[in-house]
Parts: sequence; structure tokens; C-alpha cells
Amino acid sequence: MRYSEADEVQGKAYDSALMRRILTYLTPYKKLVGISIALLLLVSAFQLAPPYLVKLAIDNYLDPDSPLTMGARYGGLFKIAGVFVIVLMLGFAASYAQDYLMSFVGQRVMFDLRMQIFSHLQRMELSYFDKNPVGRLMTRLTSDVEVLNETFTSGVVAIFLDVFTLLGIMAVLCYLNLRLALITFLLLPLLFASALVFRAKVRKSYRLVRKRVAAINAFLQENITGMPIVQIFNRQKRQFEKFTGLNKKLYDAHIQSIMAYAVFFPTIEILSSIAIALILWFGGSGVIEETLTFGALVAFIQYAQRFYRPISDLSEKYNILQSAMASSERIFGLLDTSPRITDPEKPAPIPAKSGEVVFENVSFSYNPGEEVLHDVSFRVAPGEKVAIVGYTGAGKTTIINLLSRFYDVGKGRILIDGEDIRNHALSDLRGHVATVLQDVFLFSGDIAYNIDLGEESISEQKVREISRHINAEKFIERLPGGYHEKVGERGKTLSVGERQLLSFARALVYEPRILVLDEATSSVDTETEHLIQDAMKKFMAGRTSIVIAHRLSTIRYVDRIIVLHHGRIVEEGTHKDLLSRGGLYSKLYELQYKDQEKGIY
Repeated sequence: MRYSEADEVQGKAYDSALMRRILTYLTPYKKLVGISIALLLLVSAFQLAPPYLVKLAIDNYLDPDSPLTMGARYGGLFKIAGVFVIVLMLGFAASYAQDYLMSFVGQRVMFDLRMQIFSHLQRMELSYFDKNPVGRLMTRLTSDVEVLNETFTSGVVAIFLDVFTLLGIMAVLCYLNLRLALITFLLLPLLFASALVFRAKVRKSYRLVRKRVAAINAFLQENITGMPIVQIFNRQKRQFEKFTGLNKKLYDAHIQSIMAYAVFFPTIEILSSIAIALILWFGGSGVIEETLTFGALVAFIQYAQRFYRPISDLSEKYNILQSAMASSERIFGLLDTSPRITDPEKPAPIPAKSGEVVFENVSFSYNPGEEVLHDVSFRVAPGEKVAIVGYTGAGKTTIINLLSRFYDVGKGRILIDGEDIRNHALSDLRGHVATVLQDVFLFSGDIAYNIDLGEESISEQKVREISRHINAEKFIERLPGGYHEKVGERGKTLSVGERQLLSFARALVYEPRILVLDEATSSVDTETEHLIQDAMKKFMAGRTSIVIAHRLSTIRYVDRIIVLHHGRIVEEGTHKDLLSRGGLYSKLYELQYKDQEKGIY
């Protein structure tokens, strides 16, 4: 499915370069990581102590042939039991402190990484979001970051515990009885072979799981967002079938992973049991022949049981690291995608006043070889009001996207007050140009927030004043909470016309020099349109204004009209001039107003 094509990672199972990059996120917390590793050494030591204490207790105080008195035996057992309890308590404290420290570090790293990804996404140009589904990006910020958290808390540092424990057990086994230790190590080749097969199986299934998860996330995001269309056109059954297919694929991928685990861990148990059997046979023979103490045999069995646990844990940690490779490859792939539209090294300032806009021989295409604009040139004088009209697909909205530098021109240039817009900082440019888009987006805050967008320098009085002038205050005051009324997700509690009015107020509250209206009244009723037009009269005064509309009633007050057709300017002039020519504008006008009263204009 196309949602997930970019989510299949074909890199290495383990990539040292990627791991080094992952570990750089631990640099700010290296002291805590160092303390955690030191605690792991203590934990490992405390884990090695109990079997040896059992050996001492059996050989020194439980041997029936021991020359010690009964009181000395009880006293010795009491001391060993006390040491045993202290070791367990200290091991618990060290393990708790280590787990807490690494969980804290993992959460801090997740926080830092999420902030970095979100900051990076905010700098990306709109074309990036055109090509990357929201569900895929959400997976990066959530699931993939969570995998890295597991890497820090249970993977990278925890590997040291397994390595320390494994090396410690091997040293103790060799110290207790070298011959018996070598017999125990005989099964290691089989163990490592099982681990290699397990890793290969899990690697394949894990990559498949990640791919299916991304596909489901993308599908769910699209389906939930488009639920009105799904229900209007009775597509529930069809969408359910699609989701069932995606869910089944994810289920099958998880089953593959479960099968690998279901085979591997019982295999470890079987090998461990065989090792214990060998120890019992050869070690028991040593006890009978009095070449090995009974306490040493018991300790040997306990160490052997613990010997195989870190090996299986290492296989598990390997899978965690492997998961980290896949997730980090996707995350770093996102972070390494540089924004195509950036600020210049030395941004040119934008004059506080004026507002001239000039398009010079501008050509542009969203896709290579498919030009949307062809050699477009026009000038809008400071304070002039210009309308751009044309059939759907003529390139009207593209002009707005280029003026705000959501996209960069392919050929030619765009000037504001004589300066190429690419020479200005994006924040300055977009603060200078206010746009009312056709598709109004409201955040799930209150009315006031959706007007000032949390800008502290904008007073509540100014918000109210703008709303009053824009004719939005009437409906705002009818709401139970007024300006503090919550609008719900994407403003769905408001009508289309009310959302349009709020977006208009949002644009004007920042006092821009250049005002752009992109289909500002395309979805409102006649009454609301009149309210907006009344506001337009007031706020277009003294501002350079570019109005893009299908509904020609929006542009009754403009100074000049530019007619676009197939990405080219075909006509330009006043309303009366264009009507008298009988060209494309005249046809557009006749289509919309042939049945309406004469004299509107």
C-alpha cells in the first residue's frame, strides 16, 4: 500500500554509524549514564554473590562431617543468612537506582528528540507535507521515538549488565572447577547458532511490523479526518474492508515474531537443562569421588542456570538495538531532509510601510514538466486593490503560495518594495503578508486564541476591536463563553461562515501591509458575504490587497482585475473595461450574474 512504501527500511541489522549518532543524545546526560554503568557493576556483583554464599553455607556449616560444634554451625549459618539478606537489599537498591536513572535519561532523550523533530517539521516547506502522509509523520514522533526510549532504558546500557554478569559467571565457574566449567561451555556453539537464527527471523518480522504499523496509522488518520465523506457516501463497509486487510497484515507480522520467540526461548531452556544434566552427571561423579564439594556442585548448578539467562537477554537486547536501527534510520531520514525554503544568510529588512508587489516573468510547477504558471508578470502598487480571477486550475492560489514563499518560483522572481522575497527572513515576509485561505483551519482552543494565536503583544481589547469591525463580534457574543468559548477540533462547532469571519479577524489583527484573500467568501451564505465585504471596505483601505475569487461579488471594490487562464495572464483592466471587451472575464461574469439584478456593480 502506498502509505507505507517509504517506511520499509532496508539498512543493516546493526549500523555502528547510526548507533554512534543515537548515543550522541546521551551526551548531555553522560554523568548520569556513568553513574548508571557503575551501578550496573554493583548489580552484577550482587547477583554473583548468592550462589557462592550457598556454597559456603553447605560446605562449612551443613556438612555432617564438619568438626564445628552445633552452636558454631548455627552461628555461621546466621552470619551467611544475614550477608545474604544484605546482598539482596543492596542489589535491590542498586537495581532500583539504576532503573530510575536510565528511565529518567530515556524520558529526557525522548523529550529532546520529540522537540527536535517537531521543530524540524515546522521548518519544512509545504511540498514536504504534500508527499508525506500525516500518519507517517505521527509514527515518527510517537512509535519510533518510543522505540529509542526502550533502547536507552533497556538496551544500550543494560547490555553492560548482561556482559558483566556473563563474564563474572564464567570467571567464577572456572575458579570453582575448570573441568566442569569447560563441560558447561560445550553447549555455547549451539546456543549462539540458535541466537543467530532467532535474530534473522525477528529482524524480518520486526521490519514487517513497523511497516504495517505505519500503514495503519496513515490509514486511520486519513479515514478519521475524512469521516464525513465516508458516511455521506456510505463507504463504511468498503473502508472497514480496507482496514481489515491492513489489520490482518499487521496481525500476521506479529504472529511471525511470536513464532520466533516461541521457538527460541524454549530452545534456550532445553540447552540449559542439558547443561544442568551434564553438570549433575560429571559434578555428581566428582562429589562421589570427593574431588568436588557438594556446596560447589550446588553453586555450579545455580551459576549455570544464571549463565544462560544473560545470553538469552543479549539476544533480546540485540533485537531492541535492531529495532532502534530501523526507527532511528527513519527518524534521522526525516531530520536529514533539509528544508528547501530557508532564510538567507543576511536577511534584508522589510520597510514598515509601502507594500508594492511585483511578479517578474514568474513560472512555476509543482511537478517537473507540468507548469502551473507561465511567464506571469504584473505589478500591484502600494495601497492598490487587485483581483485575480479565472477558472479552477488557472493558477490563482499558486500565486498566493508563491507570494508567501510556501513554494519558491521556478523562473523569474517576486519583489516586495523592490526586494526579492527570497532575500527576506520567512518570519518577516509572512508577518508582512496576511492571508485568508479558502480552507479555514481553527485550533482546538477558544475564540480569542484562534484570533491572536497566543501572541502576547496583542491585547484583548484589540481582538475585540478587530472582531467588531470585521462583523464577527455579533456571533461571538451569542456564544455561551463569548471570546473564551472553546471551538472544538478544527472549529467544527462553528459554521463555515463563522470560521471564515474568524480567519479574517486573525489576518487583520496583525496589521499587515499586504492583505491576500484566497476564496475568502467562497463557502459563505449571502448575508455573511455582505458582512465580510463590509469589513473588506474598512480594512483594505490603505493596504495593498490581492483578492482571489471565483465569486465575482468579492471584487466589486478593487482597482484592477487580472484574468488568468491556464497559468497565463490573458486579460487585465477594470471591471467595466473587461466587460466591454467581451473576453474571458465577460464570459465568467455572464455565467454568474446573467440572472441577477443589473446594477450590482
